[in-house]
Amino acid sequence: MNKKISLFTLAAALVAVPVLAAPGGADGNAVQTRADAQARATQMFAKMDANKDGKLDATDRAAQRAERQAKTFASLDADGNGSISKAEWDKHGADRAAKRAERGEKRAEAGEAGEGKRHGMRGGHGKRGGHHGMMMGKADTDGDKAISQAEFQTAALARFDAADANKDGQVTPEERQAQRGAWRAKRGAAPASQ
Repeated sequence: MNKKISLFTLAAALVAVPVLAAPGGADGNAVQTRADAQARATQMFAKMDANKDGKLDATDRAAQRAERQAKTFASLDADGNGSISKAEWDKHGADRAAKRAERGEKRAEAGEAGEGKRHGMRGGHGKRGGHHGMMMGKADTDGDKAISQAEFQTAALARFDAADANKDGQVTPEERQAQRGAWRAKRGAAPASQ
């Protein structure tokens, strides 16, 4: 079960990116074509396939986790001496609290204060991967506990097609927003036991 959860978590956050991100990344006002989504999925797969074996599996997840841990440690170890002092730890905690407060203020200004807590990578239901994990389980169409590039592409394009409400081969910012709203509504309607 842990390997299955790790596989699901491996690409959970990033699989939505090929569909929802605008071409080139951050511009949410851009129209995205199916070719853009396919190119973005290819880029994301290459980035996620840490060992370059042509599949996403627990080995890639472990490599990404180790890389994140090393980056986190390096960011905490301000003086670079190989250990984290109490002062470094306290500074990290203060920095995080300040960032959380800033995000809360921005949300309040944007009128999002009433939306409740954000649920991050847990899909809003307390389980690793959440609805993204279930989607990734569907992406593994041959059941080999790994996601090939073809499976990844197919899943990304299926998400694009689902977002393309008028089936014109393009996803507009309005279609992206509508899909996000549908996901939020679905998450909100799911039983707490999921």
